[in-house]
Amino acid sequence: MSKKIIITGATGLIGKKLAQKLIGRGDEVIIFSRDENKSKRLIPGAKDYVKWDYRKIPDWQNKIEGTDGIVHLAGVNLFSKRWNSEFKKEIIQSRTLSTRSFIEAIRNSNHRPGFFICASGVGIYGDRKDELLNEDSLPGNDFLSEVCLAWEEEAKKAEDYGLRRVSIRTAIVLSKEDGALKQMLLPFKFFIGGPLGSGRQFFPWLHIDDIVGIYLHAIDTNNLYGPLNAASPEHKTMKEFATTLGKVLKRPALFSVPAFALKIAVGESASAVLSGQKINSQKLLKSGYKFNFLSLEDALKDLLTKTGK
Repeated sequence: MSKKIIITGATGLIGKKLAQKLIGRGDEVIIFSRDENKSKRLIPGAKDYVKWDYRKIPDWQNKIEGTDGIVHLAGVNLFSKRWNSEFKKEIIQSRTLSTRSFIEAIRNSNHRPGFFICASGVGIYGDRKDELLNEDSLPGNDFLSEVCLAWEEEAKKAEDYGLRRVSIRTAIVLSKEDGALKQMLLPFKFFIGGPLGSGRQFFPWLHIDDIVGIYLHAIDTNNLYGPLNAASPEHKTMKEFATTLGKVLKRPALFSVPAFALKIAVGESASAVLSGQKINSQKLLKSGYKFNFLSLEDALKDLLTKTGK
């Protein structure tokens, strides 16, 4: 049976592919976006395109009435600017205040949605060396931990109004289109690729097809709720990741980037790739999700060596 689903952040890497999958299987997708024209261009076939300013709840309050659920992916890109106090405030507020506005709209709704699925990240755990981290593990104490924890606390309030809430703690998504993999390809192309920092930190990863599949799974699995780790069960360190990437590209992985150099180049945001998490994915696996790519080498080969990818 088709569903009526609101998506924010639908023009982003995950949101675009998720919206296309939902539309393709016959669901009614309502795109909430600051730029309706861009949404229409990138994601044709949605049921509706709503100009969305989270601060103006009365403008879109009626659009959530009678929907099956909301998938909230919107938030300012963490790496679009060098981190300073002003931008860090924007990072947090773009996530927490937008989520809070949805909770307010849900509270005032006559016919509430059934689920609220919200993005989060494995950065909630901070830098944890080789500790195996499940959804009950304590949060870290760095900036990304603060961001993810505050975001999840806002999303959890949906449960007060009877919604099934899932906060998807996403690992590093591998895609040629955007993100960490795209940034790492250029140095490998010129034979100067290698690990970032010491290389000993764990590098939690998953293929773009799997994060989209996990969101679909969360939408369709009615007994799945709460925080959810979204990372491949295969654990790799940064050095192992770089070595595997070099193997797939037929390039050496000898030129590591020292932590101090990365911090000079990009500032505090370097902590996002210099810290590491070893993620336990058992909750996701026990819920019935089957990964498309369990092997990093297979995932990279699919993304980098197959035509049409």
